[in-house]
Amino acid sequence: MTNLTTVSDASKLLDVSVDTIRRWEKKGLIKARRDEKNYRVFDMEELRRAHDKYVGREAQHSRFVVLKNTRVKKYSSIELFAGAGGLALGMENAGIKHNLLVEIDKNAASTLKLNRPDWKVICSDVRQYSFEGLTADIVTGGFPCQAFSFAGNQLGFEDARGTLFYELARCINEVRPKIAVGENVRGLLAHDNGRTLKAMLSIFDELGYRVAYKVLRAQYFDVPQKRERLVIVAVRKDLDFPILFPKERDYTVSMREALQDVPPSQGQEYPKKKHDVLKLIPPGGYWRDLPIELQKEYMGGSYFLGGGKTGMARRLAWDEPSLTLTCSPAQKQTERCHPEETRPLNIREYARIQTFPDDWQFDGSVSSQYKQIGNAVPVNLGFHIGQCLIAMLSGKADYSMMDELPSYDEYKSGQLELL
Repeated sequence: MTNLTTVSDASKLLDVSVDTIRRWEKKGLIKARRDEKNYRVFDMEELRRAHDKYVGREAQHSRFVVLKNTRVKKYSSIELFAGAGGLALGMENAGIKHNLLVEIDKNAASTLKLNRPDWKVICSDVRQYSFEGLTADIVTGGFPCQAFSFAGNQLGFEDARGTLFYELARCINEVRPKIAVGENVRGLLAHDNGRTLKAMLSIFDELGYRVAYKVLRAQYFDVPQKRERLVIVAVRKDLDFPILFPKERDYTVSMREALQDVPPSQGQEYPKKKHDVLKLIPPGGYWRDLPIELQKEYMGGSYFLGGGKTGMARRLAWDEPSLTLTCSPAQKQTERCHPEETRPLNIREYARIQTFPDDWQFDGSVSSQYKQIGNAVPVNLGFHIGQCLIAMLSGKADYSMMDELPSYDEYKSGQLELL
C-alpha cells in the first residue's frame, strides 16, 4: 500500500525543511496528491528517493535509457506532422509499425528517410494529400498550433476547414482507424476560454469517436526534461475498450544521468559579451544571480518589468531534469546554458534530453537540427503512449501502469469534467 504523508510529517522524517519539500514539488521533481479529505500528501518512497538524490547526493545507477521492447509489430499507424520522428520512433519502440508519415519540412522529412529508409515518408503539405483507400489501426498527429478560434459556437467538421486540425480530422474520416491521437501544447486547454478544445472534441464525436484527453508531464515518463503535452485519444464508437493513458512514474531522470558519456557534436556558441555574463551564473541559476549593476545592464528595460523572467541568463542544473527545450538553446528569453561549461547545449545533448538514441541523425543546418529536436515529442513519451495504444487494441492492459479516463459521451452529458 502506498505510504502517504503530509509535508510536515515528511519534513520531520527526512530532517529537511518544509520549504525544501515544497521547492522540490514546485520544480516538478516530486508530486503532491490529495487524500480523501482533500489534504495535500506525498508518497514517502518518492520523497526518500528525492532526498537521496538531492540531499544525500548518493551515487545512483543512471535511470537514463531509450525505452524499447521486442514486441512483434501487429498494429499499424499513419502519422501526420511527423517532424524529426520523436513520436514515430517512440511508438515503433513500443511495437507499432508505420504505414505512412507525412511531413512538410524538407529537412525533417530527410531526417526520417535517413534513419528509417524502410518507412514510407511523404514530404508534402498534408492539405494536398489524399488518404482515401489507406488503412491503419492508429492515426496520430501533433497538429501545429494556430491562432484560430471557433468563436464559441458548436461548429462541426466542415466548419474547421482552413486549420491543420481539420486535416488531421479529414485523415481520420478517410482512414477510419480504430484509435486516433492528437497532440499539442498545454495552452490549447485555455485557448479561447476552452472553446477551441471543446469544438475539437465535438468534431471527434461527430466523426464517430469517443474521446478523452490528458496533460502528460514528460519528466515523469523517463524523459530528463520538464515538458508538458496535451494528448487527445479517440476510439471509434463501435469498439468497446477503455481509453488509457500512461501513469506517471515516481521518479525523474536528471541532466547528469542523461548527458553521461554523450558523444561530441556541433552546437551554437555565445558571443564574448554574453559568455562573460553567463560564466558568472551558477548551475541552476539565472540573471538574479548576477551583481545588481550587471543585472540591469544585461536585462535592459526588462529589468523593470513584472514577472520572474526565469529563463533569462539561465544555466541548467545537473541534478534536475532540463527545462523545456525550445527551437534554439540560446534565445535570450529561454536560455539553455550547459550546467557546467559556459555554452549552449549542443545537438547531441539536445537529442539526449529528448531521448533520441545517439545513432539517430538529423539532416540540415545546425539551426534546423535544433528546431527539429526542439519541436519533437520526446521519444520515451512516445513509447509510453504507444504502450497504452497497444494495450487498448490488444485488450491486455496492465492497469497498474495506466490510467483509464472516461469517454467524451460522459463529458458531453455534463456528468463530469475530464480536467
